[in-house]
Amino acid sequence: MANPFKIDLTGKNIVITGAGGVLCGVFARALAETGANLALLDINYDAVSALADEINATGGKAFACKANVLEKESLAAAHTAVAEKFGKCDILINGAGGNNPRATTTKEYYFPGDIDSDTISFFDLDQSGVEFVFNLNFLGTLLPTQIFAADMLGREGCTIVNISSMNAFTPLTKIPAYSGAKAAISNFTQWLAVHFAKEGIRVNALAPGFFITKQNHDMLINPDGSYTARSQKIIAGTPMERFGKPEELIGTLLFLLCNEASGFITGTVIPIDGGFAAYSGV
Repeated sequence: MANPFKIDLTGKNIVITGAGGVLCGVFARALAETGANLALLDINYDAVSALADEINATGGKAFACKANVLEKESLAAAHTAVAEKFGKCDILINGAGGNNPRATTTKEYYFPGDIDSDTISFFDLDQSGVEFVFNLNFLGTLLPTQIFAADMLGREGCTIVNISSMNAFTPLTKIPAYSGAKAAISNFTQWLAVHFAKEGIRVNALAPGFFITKQNHDMLINPDGSYTARSQKIIAGTPMERFGKPEELIGTLLFLLCNEASGFITGTVIPIDGGFAAYSGV
């Protein structure tokens, strides 16, 4: 996988949370080509350890660290480990997030009688599931920022990239907690951009549309490899009539991390969705 253009981040220390996932794994491989030092954080240590080994074997510089983005003590321990390995964090990519079945309704619409049926209606959503999804996405961005952005104070060229979603513009059916949490991420990105403006820390977000990952694969792809009914609706609502490819996020990420290219850009949330958010359906 070749980067769409070259930027030089040699000597920069980049922390990526959720690095064991599909999209952040692609980010890590791309950033390895920039010369940066990569700290790969995830609750799944085996996943980031394998990724770090892969990057190091191809000449990159990566360090795997187990971290729970919902536990400040775990993040503080990861911060210490990263500092000992590479030094202070220059760039933070808040990639941890996701949805949970306990915060998902069975149907897109409520129909009479659903409250008394075996389906999971709005009224049956599990409070702990909703809390988990919201916390994973929102607190899972806020807490790492508290820990690692402290390294950026008083230093030039530091930046934070959050991961929002096209859900933040228009909520999808079935997943109210995830949609609400991503809307919070977009708002938080703008808040942080203003809050850190005097320190020169730029804060922006990517808002991916539909990309097939481990988390959503079974919702989008049938066992025989065909598209599910939900996938068909997604494709029909996407002017480019396809799912995104993970590597199609790299160009925007590199642009936001390059101070020479985006040094006056902060507080933005950039959709990368094949036109989904722009399409009215007519």
